[in-house]
Amino acid sequence: MPPLLSLDHVSKTFPTGTAALSDITLDIADGTFVSLLGPSGCGKSTLLRLVAGLDSPTSGTIVWPAFAAAGERGRPDIGFVFQEPTLMPWASVYDNIRLPLRLKRISRSGGDAAVREAIERVGLADFAAAAPRELSGGMKMRVSIARALVTRPRVLLLDEPFASLDEITRQRLNNDLIELWRDGGFTVVFVTHSVHESVFLSGRIVVLAARPGRIAADLAVDVAAPRDRAFRLSPAYAEFCRRASDALVTAMEMGEADPGDAPGASG
Repeated sequence: MPPLLSLDHVSKTFPTGTAALSDITLDIADGTFVSLLGPSGCGKSTLLRLVAGLDSPTSGTIVWPAFAAAGERGRPDIGFVFQEPTLMPWASVYDNIRLPLRLKRISRSGGDAAVREAIERVGLADFAAAAPRELSGGMKMRVSIARALVTRPRVLLLDEPFASLDEITRQRLNNDLIELWRDGGFTVVFVTHSVHESVFLSGRIVVLAARPGRIAADLAVDVAAPRDRAFRLSPAYAEFCRRASDALVTAMEMGEADPGDAPGASG
């Protein structure tokens, strides 16, 4: 079976001359959960934007083989969750989640079932009429995730969505995201700089080195057991964290070995 997503020798250089990414070759299978792990400035966010079609690579190609094999053109529907919730402050939780359907010109009545299902899936059924100012940081991020999922995308891209949250809220949302992914069957590409988060969530961790961003390691997190508190306390989790941490240290050393910094590179 062909991969869902294939990046072939992808590089990105900004108009300022900053090389953000260099020679990224990566295949991602349908239905998998992949984390992009790396230090700030290694191009993780830039890579995510290229996958989303929000920007174009300077060289190389990004294609969707499994999508094309099914006789479909272009790219699959993609949901994107940014670092900040970016909610409309004047709109209710319901209307914030309904926004992608409204942009698709789907009527309020026609999209009502999808909106209410998305609200239920993120545990905010009692807050549909609430304004963003009435929500906690974690609840705002739940709204952002529900908004990304309301169109039932085949791919969900998340750019460090939990980085600004406290540890307890972050772990709770990690648990919720795993459950949403298992129930939804979509593909996830998740950007993080947290070793522990990447190991808990992912079946695969792609470690990026900086200046310019390139793949330093590709690690499988092959765990059949449920991703829950018991997994977080297990020797297997500790060992995978050690491996990911070692790979991250190596990636950072690769970046430090390159002459000069890369101001302006994202991610």
